[in-house]
Amino acid sequence: MQLKKYLAIIVTLILMTTMATGCGLTDRLKARNQSDVQVQIPPPEANILPETEEIQPNISTTQVDLYFIDSEGKYLVKETREIPKVESIARETINELINGPGPESNLLPSIPAGTVLKDINIKSNGLCRVDFSKELIENHNGSSLGENLTVYSIVNTLTQFPSVEKVRLLVEGQYVE
Repeated sequence: MQLKKYLAIIVTLILMTTMATGCGLTDRLKARNQSDVQVQIPPPEANILPETEEIQPNISTTQVDLYFIDSEGKYLVKETREIPKVESIARETINELINGPGPESNLLPSIPAGTVLKDINIKSNGLCRVDFSKELIENHNGSSLGENLTVYSIVNTLTQFPSVEKVRLLVEGQYVE
């Protein structure tokens, strides 16, 4: 019986030693395999760009036509502009119209200063509803020619898109004539 106890203890010690050595061997093999893979990490200063160099994201653009008032205030003149290609291209285009003509042109803005685009949506039947802030009316010069030029600049700008057939203007959510 004594012999069986000693034998059991010896077998247990051998198993424990083998397991401990085996685990260490496994860890050493893993470490060796990992050290075979070499990763080069650039020094931190390599990630710093010089101050004069800017990162330009690869942004897709599209051309749109915006209609502004000529320098005499009598006609609409088309200005083609490159803008970011976004999902709501009509919204982006009207915001560009609100921003006014390019600084190098002799054109006049067709939307009164301070006007904000509140909402725009295009229905499946081709109706585009455009809601502006009250400044569209309050900051307008008041002449009927000026009002017509503003309306047509909005309509001409929006109907360049195939999904827009008609335009309905709103101010602060209310229809205007």
